[in-house]
Amino acid sequence: MEVQGKIKQIGDVQTFGNNGFRKREVVITTEEQYPQHLMIEFVQDKTDLLNNYNIGQDVKVSINLRGREWTNPQGEVKYFNSIQGWRIENLQQEPSGGQMPPVPPMEAFAPVDDLNEDDHDDLPF
Repeated sequence: MEVQGKIKQIGDVQTFGNNGFRKREVVITTEEQYPQHLMIEFVQDKTDLLNNYNIGQDVKVSINLRGREWTNPQGEVKYFNSIQGWRIENLQQEPSGGQMPPVPPMEAFAPVDDLNEDDHDDLPF
């Protein structure tokens, strides 16, 4: 699945437990009639993917939905959902990308005054 929107917030890397589990959260605001603020977590080596992004950037995030079941000490079963990101792409064009090359000044398009009708091309098109 994919989510598109603007980065609203990027959290710091958090480390948990003795095993060094790492997590980093980003909040994406979707751009639709009713914008949604979605918290997406990146875990382990995927936390580094957020290093090159800033608040305000338009991005597309590839996600997986995760669900867990947990039984509390009283024996009640609870369910938790999370959105886990595994890829992020910039949707904004680079400053040089997609632009047309510069147009020469009008002086470069001087009219031809000495056109000889006998010097025309023999191409059929």
